[in-house]
Amino acid sequence: MAEDSRHCANRLIAAMPEDLRGRLEQHLEIVPLTPRTVLAESGSPLRYAYFPHAGVICLMAALRKGGAETATVGPEGFIGFEVLLGSSTASQRVLVQVAGVASRLPIEDASPLDVCREGHARCVSGVVAGVELHNFYIPAGGDAPDRTLNPKFDHKLDFYEKLSAAMALRDPKAPLLLVGDLNVAPGEHDVWNHRHMLKVVSHTPVEIEAMANLHASLGFVDPVRAAIPEPQKLFSWWSYRAADFRASNRGLRLDHLLASPGLAAAGPFAAKVHDNVREWERPSDHAPVSVDLEI
Repeated sequence: MAEDSRHCANRLIAAMPEDLRGRLEQHLEIVPLTPRTVLAESGSPLRYAYFPHAGVICLMAALRKGGAETATVGPEGFIGFEVLLGSSTASQRVLVQVAGVASRLPIEDASPLDVCREGHARCVSGVVAGVELHNFYIPAGGDAPDRTLNPKFDHKLDFYEKLSAAMALRDPKAPLLLVGDLNVAPGEHDVWNHRHMLKVVSHTPVEIEAMANLHASLGFVDPVRAAIPEPQKLFSWWSYRAADFRASNRGLRLDHLLASPGLAAAGPFAAKVHDNVREWERPSDHAPVSVDLEI
């Protein structure tokens, strides 16, 4: 097998577009898989993602009496799905079951951001392929858009203020990505009805201002909107109340990816809201959002 195609023994890597695969391969190394080797313990830092070429890796759930195998992964997949959720912590024990070989992608810890005054676990962080990644679930803010009467709304705005202040201290040239459910639909075309939603938590003027301040703190770029510009409507959330979310289409764009100027410099971007996931059986009310960035 040619040197530049060794990683394609993993079918997930082989199925990637050539340009994306080429960028990923720059960060991969090939390692042996030795039976009974523990690659990660549940709750421990996830140091690597593994793309098996041959062999089998299993995931083990901890039980009161021993453990139980919950999944096996071979050349068709990868280990380290937690990274896609923005986490750098293993959710289960990872054990080599059958000898083989894998491509390995290093994952590093990122310094935690102390921006939640309530001490909630609302952010998971890591460094992947040299990019610092922080995945947030920012407080929704309750029902009343009033900081004095509604402590949840005050907490939401305080979270934004602390996050903006932390980002203002960063180097805009460094590769940094903020992602997740940021619980604000900032633009007129990010909501199903701008006039109506101005009075509803998620699109009130004070929340729109908080999001604008976050953007300005480091000069963040919104690569999704850069790829899918206004006035096109763009949503990532639809209420469960609608029997047919497409028919009613009363959506909001609450899920975001914000790139530092240094990371966004290599645009233009390709981006997509995977709204087909919202059609799955018992889905989340949020749909995944993805963007291709040059690293």
